[in-house]
Amino acid sequence: MPALSKQHVPAGRRYVLRTFGFMAAYVAICVAMMTTDLFDGVIGRPVGWALAAMVVAPVVGQIWATLALMRDSDEFVRMVTAKQFIIASGLAMAAATFWGFGESFAGAPHLPAWLIYPLFWAAFGLVSSFIRSSN
Repeated sequence: MPALSKQHVPAGRRYVLRTFGFMAAYVAICVAMMTTDLFDGVIGRPVGWALAAMVVAPVVGQIWATLALMRDSDEFVRMVTAKQFIIASGLAMAAATFWGFGESFAGAPHLPAWLIYPLFWAAFGLVSSFIRSSN
C-alpha cells in the first residue's frame, strides 16, 4: 500500500502511519523479549498470558488499521485490498497447513504458531505486487 501515500490519499497516509506505529510496538516488544532476560521469569506462569496479550495487541491493531483503510477508501481500493488480504490469508493458511502436516508425517522440525503472522504479511506484500485490479 505504499502507493497510496504517494498519491496523497488521506486514508493511505493514515494506514502508513498506523502501520509504522503498530509494527514499531510489535518489533520493540519482540526484540525486548529476545535480547533481554526481563521476561524469562514469566515463562510457564499465569503472567505469561499477559505477555502474550501484550504482544498480540499490535497484531490486532494492524488488522484494524487494514480494515480501517478499506473502510475509509473508495470502492476500488477497498476491493483490491480485500482481494489481496484474502489471497494472502489463503496462502499463509495453506503454507501453515502444509508445514503442520510435514511435522506430523514427514518429520519436519516444529515451528512456532506465531510465525503465521509474519508469513501472512510476507504473502500480503508478495501478492500486492501482482494484484492491482478488482477483477
